[in-house]
Amino acid sequence: MKVKLSIITINYNNLKGLERTMPSVLAQRYEPLEYLVIDGGSTDGSTAYIASQEAALAYWVSEPDKGVYHAMNKGINKAKGEYLLFLNSGDTFYSQDALSHFKPYLTPTNSFDLLYGDLNVISEKEWIKTYPETLEFSYFVKDTLPHPATLIKRSCFRDFLYDEHLKIASDWKFFMLGICKKKFSYQYINTIIANFYLDGISSRSPALVKLERDQVLQREFALSFNFYRLNQYLKRAIKLK
Repeated sequence: MKVKLSIITINYNNLKGLERTMPSVLAQRYEPLEYLVIDGGSTDGSTAYIASQEAALAYWVSEPDKGVYHAMNKGINKAKGEYLLFLNSGDTFYSQDALSHFKPYLTPTNSFDLLYGDLNVISEKEWIKTYPETLEFSYFVKDTLPHPATLIKRSCFRDFLYDEHLKIASDWKFFMLGICKKKFSYQYINTIIANFYLDGISSRSPALVKLERDQVLQREFALSFNFYRLNQYLKRAIKLK
């Protein structure tokens, strides 16, 4: 039996980005696939554009929400696929076969919680951001997994959803807790999955990203985080000698 995927797009007043993202999802050759769009009550023409694609959507809604993570949780609760991927407005899949690269791992014998690949990052120039095959606490202190290139098993959300109290770092928190506390199983796919446009809120607010991450680390991983910081301090001190 083929594994069904759910692709979820979050949008708010980003018609230009939505016009990039939706055709990219609908062009995917992978089957079976369902597509959900969660709009936050846009007033820029996004709603009319989504409605024009209604026949191709499993679900869509346009209504005020409490922020991006509230919208993502709404999408999770409506999704029917075994795995979910968030491709938010503005981002696109790297090719029409992007999701098909996951196929060898979408079998009963390879029931990973997370499957993730690489990103093509786009700003003034383009570069490929690759991700490690092994994920450890020290990695998540500095980085995260790419939600536009990560399939998440829907059952992972039974334990916890995205933290709606955070403005930017909730997806990072989900991956960090999932890997380091819940021991999610995972598999790295050595291929480019998505185009990520470096114009989102997290890209523009590095100070807030660091603040929220440090708060989570102190609350959830105080001992490990303090040991990590001490270790980094000692390494720097040794180099200065």
